[in-house]
Amino acid sequence: MTTPFYGSDYAALESFDPDIAGVLISELDRLRGGLQLIASENMSSPAVLTALGSTLSNKYAEGYPGRRYYGGCAEVDKAETIAIERAKALFDAEHANVQPHSGASANQAVYGAFMNPGDTILAMSLPMGGHLTHGTKVSFSGKWFNAVGYGVDPETEDIDYDEVERLAKEHKPKVILAGGSAIPRLIDFERFRAIADEVGAIFWVDAAHFIGLVAGKAIPSPVPHADVVSFTTHKVLRGPRSGAIVCKEEHAKAIDKAVFPMMQGGPQMHTIAAKAVNFKECATPEYQQYAKDVIANSQRLAEGLKAKGIRPTTGGTDTHLSLLDLRDVDVTGADAELRCDVAGITLNKNAIPFDPQKPNIASGIRVGTPSVTTQGMGLAEMDVIADVIHRAVTETDGTPEHPVAQEIREQVTDLVTRFPAYPR
Repeated sequence: MTTPFYGSDYAALESFDPDIAGVLISELDRLRGGLQLIASENMSSPAVLTALGSTLSNKYAEGYPGRRYYGGCAEVDKAETIAIERAKALFDAEHANVQPHSGASANQAVYGAFMNPGDTILAMSLPMGGHLTHGTKVSFSGKWFNAVGYGVDPETEDIDYDEVERLAKEHKPKVILAGGSAIPRLIDFERFRAIADEVGAIFWVDAAHFIGLVAGKAIPSPVPHADVVSFTTHKVLRGPRSGAIVCKEEHAKAIDKAVFPMMQGGPQMHTIAAKAVNFKECATPEYQQYAKDVIANSQRLAEGLKAKGIRPTTGGTDTHLSLLDLRDVDVTGADAELRCDVAGITLNKNAIPFDPQKPNIASGIRVGTPSVTTQGMGLAEMDVIADVIHRAVTETDGTPEHPVAQEIREQVTDLVTRFPAYPR
């Protein structure tokens, strides 16, 4: 059968498969039509998307550059080598593996490199801000390993480092893990390193959420302190949806073997090329300014919501995200997510520390600024966003017909028209 088209030609795709072409356009319209405030999302550049849609997608390349199990890998070897060297330079790392398909895949490889089934890991518990892959019972990490969870101080709502130390001494974990999916504050990597050394544990940082801020030199790096750092490339980092790992040279062989052949088969070479493009973007002064702006916007948004009676946990944020406690306005996270959605504001419900609600209801929402900052919005726009979030949460009922929801959607439309996603 003759291939009907070649390459990333939208007109040809529309002619051949209007159903999928319609989805692509609808998603672009969705991005352009509302405020994207999910902390784990961003908007990759056209250059990154071009690499993703390239012919490198065709190549099977099990193994590593110069050591493949298939022929014809000379060109993809170049792409992966460039990505590795750029990752090492960007994060000042001794070794990098750019093959993980996702953050969860990267995390699975770290487990494979350092742990055996039944070994103990000490990590932040999911209800306190951790991640599914950090030992939750429904995840492979909780099914295969003995997970001990630490939490936050009830007063500060920040990581309880004394509890981490106490649990480490009590359980003698093989690995101590720092990082999570809802941590607004900076992490004390030096304290974690000292605790890990005291009990003879590997110190692992899952930097998926904040690695882009590290790349932009906007916050301290975990790389000098950790044995291994795993991360995603699609959050603040603004690359393709994927993962990567950097580590100390002494762990390089263990990490590489855990990624392939232990956890994955053939790497996605088009995605690896897109990571290389992304790492080059992140090494620019423009990206460094972007990372600083993400934090400034995040702090301004948290302050604005706090002033309106929606309390940020920990009192604020040092990063790209804030976790908001809705109990003072008597709205659940699930209701707030729905009310914002119909008003053109995309964010997510999220458990807060010591949450009395079930996870699928939650007492909080998580709000992030990577996408709106990519669109060029600044402090003045954060004041507007704080206002529309507050009004959507407290003055609407979750129906598109509500007059206040319609009014907010008009404000949102004006904002995203002035700061469009993927301007034509």
